[in-house]
Amino acid sequence: MEHTPSLAFDPADREAPRRSLILAGGGMRVAWQAGVLCALEEAGLGFAHADGTSGGTFNLAMLMSGRSPQEMAERWRTLRVRDFATPLPLRDYLRAPHLPGFGSASGIERRVFPHLGIDVVAIRAARGIEGTFNVCNHAAKTNEAIEHREIDLGALVAGISLPVLMPAVRRAGTPYVDSVWIKDANLIGAVKRGAEELWILWCIGNTPAYRDGPFPQYVHMIEQSANGVLFEELDRIRELNEAIAAGHSPYGQRRPVIAHVIKPRHPIPLDPDFFMGRIDAATLVAMGYSDACRCLGAADRDRGVALTPEATRMEEPGVRVSWRERHTGSLGQTELAAEVPDTAAFVAGPSREARLVGRVRAPAVGEAMLRDGRVALAGGALVYEAMLDAGGREVRLRAHRAARPDKSLGERLSSLRRLHVELLESGSESVLAKGVLDPQGAGTTPVPLPIVTDAQSMWRRLATAAAFERVIAAELVAGAAAFEGDARRASLPRLP
Repeated sequence: MEHTPSLAFDPADREAPRRSLILAGGGMRVAWQAGVLCALEEAGLGFAHADGTSGGTFNLAMLMSGRSPQEMAERWRTLRVRDFATPLPLRDYLRAPHLPGFGSASGIERRVFPHLGIDVVAIRAARGIEGTFNVCNHAAKTNEAIEHREIDLGALVAGISLPVLMPAVRRAGTPYVDSVWIKDANLIGAVKRGAEELWILWCIGNTPAYRDGPFPQYVHMIEQSANGVLFEELDRIRELNEAIAAGHSPYGQRRPVIAHVIKPRHPIPLDPDFFMGRIDAATLVAMGYSDACRCLGAADRDRGVALTPEATRMEEPGVRVSWRERHTGSLGQTELAAEVPDTAAFVAGPSREARLVGRVRAPAVGEAMLRDGRVALAGGALVYEAMLDAGGREVRLRAHRAARPDKSLGERLSSLRRLHVELLESGSESVLAKGVLDPQGAGTTPVPLPIVTDAQSMWRRLATAAAFERVIAAELVAGAAAFEGDARRASLPRLP
């Protein structure tokens, strides 16, 4: 049955630019894009065309199957990441080293696609957005953009079949694989369809760092290829804009083509970190939403970004530490994740802040993800602050975890697990809800358990975790007088 996907443009708005949504690759980490799509929908953006390459294929297929951004986010959160990995039949391993790939696509076909709500019949029935799925025709060494009305299961699998890791998919006898080595985002394809505004969801790393080891350098090859081709296509768009300005528009644009890039501030952790639980899909979704809100807030909607290599540039992190915590109570539920982008700087002090992402579910605000969030270690407490959009209403979250110094060690540790929360009307001190939440599950410990990423050795990983734990424990357990709300709040600059 025909349906109109979420984020479809309004055909009655004839003055709006023709927008294309570019869902670039990024492996399993493209759960991040689902959070971005939630923010784009909140911003009221509509698209005439959407394009997916490599990992972006998952999200384009979900969108064209009729899944809303909120449903996409929840399906990613509840996906078993290990379903991505399925071994080949034993007889194939007996052919080593002549393997078709390290693993097979059967887990993706049988479990991942169904869980994500990907339905080929529904994709073909979509109207209101033109969808294109990119695959590499190995025989011709070309990228093919397959129209959504012509998509089939084999093409979807081919689009995410990265050479070495998964076998090629044969369609009419021709081998097809992931297009990542040709391009990871098809900007020119969108422009040839008349796009005047490109919204590029980009989570492939772009920093100066070059790391040791075969897997990091395999990733660097993808980064080089993906970013390099993207920059060439941005150059071609800049040349096209010169022609449009001179009165020649070969693809029918009424105005110069502009690009908006939604990207993380720092590269997000790699697929092995996701697979091993150092980051989870809920955190990736929440990061995507927060990153999109930041980028939308800073965007020049009339000019877009400069069409230069700076478009995808990210800040290089140090060795990172993160932790996750969940709380529940009569006020509602919180699912929070904090990330310290440079643990050495955090340990050195004096300022000790981390990025905060996550979501809140409470009767006072419904369900909402956080933006502009941070958590600080100050004065014997962990102090949380963030903004959220509650159905168009701006709400500020303030919270803290602190020990009671007049109690025994056991009672101190127990009190540290509880989260004291206030939800306030933005711009005022009007309290919408207030309460104390208890930890949900064993993962919320009195002192946050550090998850270390970007360490170049096991020794560095252990040393970083130990240094972080010493600082946190000294401040929270051994330190500080009783928590005084006003003083702690003053330790964080007020959000705008």
